[in-house]
Amino acid sequence: MSDTYFPIQDNSINGYHETKKHTDFLFPYNVYPCTIPDDFPSVPLHWQDTMEIIYIKKGRGTAQADLSVFEVQAGDIILAPPGHLHGLRHLHGFRMEYENIIFDMTFLGSGVIDLCSQKYLIPLLRNELHLPLRITPADACYDKISACLDNADMLCGLRPVGYELEVKADMMKLFSILLRMAAPAEQEHPLPANIDRLKSILHFIEENYQRPLTVEEAADVCGYSASHFMRWFRQVTGTSFIRYLNRFRLEKAFLELKHTDKTVLEISQETGFDNLSNFNRLFKKQFLMTPRELRSV
Repeated sequence: MSDTYFPIQDNSINGYHETKKHTDFLFPYNVYPCTIPDDFPSVPLHWQDTMEIIYIKKGRGTAQADLSVFEVQAGDIILAPPGHLHGLRHLHGFRMEYENIIFDMTFLGSGVIDLCSQKYLIPLLRNELHLPLRITPADACYDKISACLDNADMLCGLRPVGYELEVKADMMKLFSILLRMAAPAEQEHPLPANIDRLKSILHFIEENYQRPLTVEEAADVCGYSASHFMRWFRQVTGTSFIRYLNRFRLEKAFLELKHTDKTVLEISQETGFDNLSNFNRLFKKQFLMTPRELRSV
């Protein structure tokens, strides 16, 4: 498993739990075209209360869905039901374009008392049904799934009369296919306690990254010994805690350098680095340019 990291993107995510409102109350379905690293350095490892589908259009990158880390490329589809961890970053040398499709599950009728809601949507929200984390062009149902997304995207672009009904129909058809691929309720979901612990650690980092942090402190959050915590953290994220923390801080610094007039020294100190030379060295290693070079781009 290669090292991977999903740092925070902006302040719409509080403790890695995204609270920014993406959807409209009357038609809770949105599509956002995004490019990494042009729009932002990466997508944070986070979770939200809406359904999110990440549809890779061009390029290559690395994704995490819950505790699974994998490479993705054009055509891949990543599923992130409400409450599930997910994140995305490009690979050095590759730009990655993708569509971020976000909608509230009420769009499909999860708040309605009927057979479909009771039999499928509510169990999905309760984690009693587990969708596949990723769909690739090699999967048998891929063409049908991608056709639903492509048609909905076309409709949202053209907006013909009644397009909202057809978009909703596309998503209902999409979920009918996905639910046939879902793991049965009686199967154990992979390590749910570990997901909760990881959420706690992500929140701990967000709240404390500006000050010196130790492995022992992070281990205490999970109730683990330091040695067990280090093994566990690498297992569930694909990288070490220290490297994850440093990259998180560097991504924070990247955004500060791009969007504020603070000095490099101020930013390095505010993002948890007490040595400017070390900050500059790690920054260049991560982004292939110095902080000053970033500001001149």
